[in-house]
This record gives sequence, structure tokens and C-alpha cells, in this order.
Amino acid sequence: MSKSKIKTTKTQPDNPAEILRWVERVADFWSSQSGLPPITGRIVGWLMIADSPEQSASQLAAAIGASRASLTTSTQILTAIGLVHTVRRPGERTVYYRIDDDAWEKMLRRRIANMASFRAITHDGLTLLGQKNPRASRIQAADEVYEWAEKVFASAPPCPSANRKTKDSNH
Repeated sequence: MSKSKIKTTKTQPDNPAEILRWVERVADFWSSQSGLPPITGRIVGWLMIADSPEQSASQLAAAIGASRASLTTSTQILTAIGLVHTVRRPGERTVYYRIDDDAWEKMLRRRIANMASFRAITHDGLTLLGQKNPRASRIQAADEVYEWAEKVFASAPPCPSANRKTKDSNH
């Protein structure tokens, strides 16, 4: 199986308008895929592309044009799902937000574990109703999809971030 290559076009790396357009694309993706407000995706996009990987609430607000109040809920959501974490610097009161390289893998692993947890619930539903009960067909359908997903993830190759950690520790 060959690795796919992403075709990119060269733009000026410090073109603020292009950067903000990219951040907005991230926001649109997050909003459509997760149902979260676009500001949540803007935070993700900005934390991914900003020069400094650690951004304060005021830096985020200025960069993406949001109020600090609106940032609070979104940063709490992103922290709760494990994608963003907070950093405090010694001697400073400011809280900084950051996405570590391994945050993506951790977030995805958490989602996979949640799927396994839901499969336990579908098993309980099938036990409750009995598999031959007509009402159990919807539960059975969900259980089969989650069983399939478990098998797919169990046989998947290692995550690329695992390779990055190994390379980083060798240097």
C-alpha cells in the first residue's frame, strides 16, 4: 500500500489573509463534523498554525476575532475532549492553550474506547430484550457496526504519532 501525498501549492507562509482562510476552513470542518460552534474550530485551527504553539485567551481572541467570553466555553470543550490543554508559566497568571502533537492520537483513542463502551450498552440491551425480539433489531444493527469498528481498529497499523515519538527520542 503506497502512502498518499498531499498536493500543496506554495503560498507566502506569513500571508495573514491566507492563514485566516485556512483557519476558517478548519472551523467549517469542525462545525459540520461535530456540531460545535465555528469558534471552536477557529481555536483549533489557530492553535495548529500559530507561530507560538501556546496561546493565551487574549491572543486567541485577537487572532480569530472572538470575545474572550465566547472563547471560554469553546476552550473548556476542547480541554474536556483532550485535544487542548492548558499551560501555566512560572511567575505568570496567564493561562495558555496548546495542542500537543500526540493530542490527536489521544483524542481518537478516547473516541475508540467510547465506542467499545457503547458496545457494552448494546449488549445489555440485547440481553434485556432478547435477540429474537423485533425491537432488538435496531440495537443489533448498532452492535454489529460497533463490532465491525472494533475489528478495524484492532487490526490497524500503529498511529504515525507513535513513530514521531520514537524518532524524537532518538535525536
